[in-house]
Order: sequence, then C-alpha cells, then structure tokens
Amino acid sequence: MFRLTQYMQELVTPTAVRQRRGSGQTVKPVVIWNLTRTCNLKCRHCYTTSADVPFPGELSHEQALGVLDDLAGFGIPALILSGGEPMSRFDFWQLAERARALDFRHLALSTNGTRLTGDNADRVAALGFDYVGISLDGIGAVNDWFRGVDGAFDQALAGVRACKARGVKVGLRFTLTEDNAHLLPAMLDLCDSEGVDKFYLSHLVYAGRGDKNRGEDTAHARTRAALDLLIARAWAALQAGRQFEIVTGNNDTDAVYLLGWITAQFGAEKAAHVRAHLEAWGGNSSGLGVANIDPQGKVHPDTYWSDYTVGSVKTEAFSSLWTGSDPMLAALRQRPRPLKGRCGACAFQAVCGGNTRIRALQVTGDPWAEDPACYLSNAEIGLAEADRLTVTPFRGKSHDPAHMFL
Repeated sequence: MFRLTQYMQELVTPTAVRQRRGSGQTVKPVVIWNLTRTCNLKCRHCYTTSADVPFPGELSHEQALGVLDDLAGFGIPALILSGGEPMSRFDFWQLAERARALDFRHLALSTNGTRLTGDNADRVAALGFDYVGISLDGIGAVNDWFRGVDGAFDQALAGVRACKARGVKVGLRFTLTEDNAHLLPAMLDLCDSEGVDKFYLSHLVYAGRGDKNRGEDTAHARTRAALDLLIARAWAALQAGRQFEIVTGNNDTDAVYLLGWITAQFGAEKAAHVRAHLEAWGGNSSGLGVANIDPQGKVHPDTYWSDYTVGSVKTEAFSSLWTGSDPMLAALRQRPRPLKGRCGACAFQAVCGGNTRIRALQVTGDPWAEDPACYLSNAEIGLAEADRLTVTPFRGKSHDPAHMFL
C-alpha cells in the first residue's frame, strides 16, 4: 500500500528517515486473513472468486482460534479480517472478539458493507475495530453492476453511515477499471460529503475474476489522470488541514509518479527527502511486509498469489512458515529483486521494489518480468527508448486521453 497523504506530509512537516524494522525473515507482516469465500455479492474483479454458497475445507473454529493465538504470539503489527464477506463466516463474531482480546496493535475489517447496519454495526463499534474498509466500485447502478447485486450501493452506503454514526473510522476502497474510472471524482466527493476518513484506490490485479477481466484494466494515460486527481485532492486536504487520507494499492509506480510531481512543484531537494523515505520503506511488500492466509488456511505472499502456497496453517504455524526457507519468499525479500525487462533496468527499483509481481506472472508466466501496469515512460524511469527490454505486452482496450473523466 502506498500512503500518498503520508508522504505528502513530508513536504509540510519533514521527519527523519526511518528504515523498515528488520529485514527478510525478521520483518513481521501485516496479515490479511480471508476468513471465508462465502459472500452475498458477485464482484466482477473478485480475487477470491467468492459466491453466496458454503465452501468446503475452510478452517474450523478451533483451527481459526489457534491461528489467532499464533499471530498474536508472533507479534504481527496488524490483522485485517477479510473474505469473501467476513461477516458471512459462522463464527465471525467469536473470532473478532478473540482477536480484540489478544490486543493486536491494529485490527481492521474489510467488508462489502452491505451487512454493516443495526446490530452488526453496534457490535463492530463495541469491539473497537481500528478501521473498517468498505468496497465500492462507483456510484449507484455502476457499483451494483460491478458487484452483481441490485441495491448493493445503497446498502453499503448505509453501512458507511452506520459506522460513522458510531465513531468508527471508515475508508472506501475503489478498484479502478475502464468502466468506472469516470466516477473517481464522484467517489472522492462522496468521501467528502459523508465524512469518510480514508480513500483507497486499488489498481486492478490479474487474479481470480480480476484475471478474467484484465481487458478492463485502465490504459496508462487514464491511470496517470487518476493519480493527478488523487494528488490534487490529497494536497488540497493537507493544505486545508482536513483529516482525510488517500492511499493506493497494487501499483507501486504511484510512488515514482509522486516524486515526479514533487520535483516539478517543489524542486529536487524536497523530492530527494521524500525519495529517501520511500527507499527506506522499499516499495512492494509481497512476501515481506504483507502476508495472506486464505479461507482454507493456505499461506500466500499476498492476497493475489493464490496459485503459490508457502504452506498451510492446518499443519504448521504461520510464524514457522513465514520464518522458514520458502524459496519464493526468499526471492521476494531480496533487494534488489531479480527483475527483468524495464523493471530490471529501472532507476527507481529501490522506490517501488519491482511493483506487483503477480501481474508479471499472469501475463508472461515469469514473476520477474516487467510489470505491464507500469505507466511511466522509459525516460521517466531512466531508460533511453533504444534501451527498452520488452516482454509480451499487455493488450488492453485503447483510450482517448482527452476523455479521462467524461
């Protein structure tokens, strides 16, 4: 996750650069735990290919409690309960109560929001979730089309309001695609009007149904236009002293793009300061600062690497798997990573960490090939046009840059 607002804050109130705590096996990851694949919606880009049916092989109540105890003992910095729709799991509330009792430093809920009203909202507030992220993919009928259920937008918005009314910190998550990019300004306006605390723009990752819908990934020009808007909104909020955070996910190119904006607006010295912070973080965190446990207990480098399994918490503790000798985790933790193509020759590897490896894997069959979703030109990443090293390119639909938000 790229914390756009946080790095912009360095332009207003500079701080000393701090390295990421630990390295390799010693880094304790944020754990995203998909509690269940069961979900009442049918999202077109769902990375878990969920549905409103029970799925066999999911962790038992006792197994899930054991995972919680292990994660707490391991000392992870944050636990995100996700799905499917996590509240669809039969013992969700018991697991949430146990997680809160174990006093994780940060406990979050990732939900579609449609069930987050009435008694459910009361219970979420009473449990003291530090953050609730609610997914929307547009306004009104557009969201409902993406989510596969009529009325999903109104239900999710009711969930947002229910949380805000109870003092729960709420964020909206929006996956950018060709079919909803024109609604990005309206989504940010919705955050303003509803008092939403955070906005998370997720770039499309080719996994689950998202892989089948990769042709809907936004063209590079449209992605740049989206970043221009986010940067403008984040800077305006900072200047006005408003507590509104903007973050992006699944495309660490965003960090490099921000550096270009800072250089143009504030000069090389300011850009160098922010770059030092970005390099200390190291960019993409798959297999290092983020981990995933799927509904069946399989451990993955992140939520989109469902085809690669480190091991299963049914047979071995997460803490043991994460600190073991898995070769893919070891490779993902390398700095620099063994990157190829444009990513391998890029001057900003230390900033973005090679971006999202699962996209390269899905498109080329090679996890170290260049990420097709990097939207920067060769010149912007320190390459001459003649030096470009190519792989099979991503072939999305064509776009007219003059109509980015029409």
